[in-house]
Amino acid sequence: MSDRLPAHLEVAGLIRATEAAGGFAMVLQKGENDAGVILILTIERGGNSRLWERMPRLDGTRRFDVVKEQDPNNPLEFNDYIEKRRRQDPDAWLIELDVPKPARLVAQWGR
Repeated sequence: MSDRLPAHLEVAGLIRATEAAGGFAMVLQKGENDAGVILILTIERGGNSRLWERMPRLDGTRRFDVVKEQDPNNPLEFNDYIEKRRRQDPDAWLIELDVPKPARLVAQWGR
């Protein structure tokens, strides 16, 4: 048995934490209820977009890392990457968090 929270509960917690921090959160793609991968799209004041995914570490922990950042000179590349990732894993959750200091929120959540 895994000590991991079901994905839908983790997503609900992220949404509540974002709202408590004065931000806005939205589910862009609902994934598999229990074991779906969670992708977090963070935005700060409408810009500085980053895509986070939980990655396993050598010590056995799993933390969220930035896997893609939006290039202001080529915003379509970022959107294309997200669409490709969604097609690769239709069971993944994709949530958008627009919150002040998103890296801090994601780092606290990924412990």
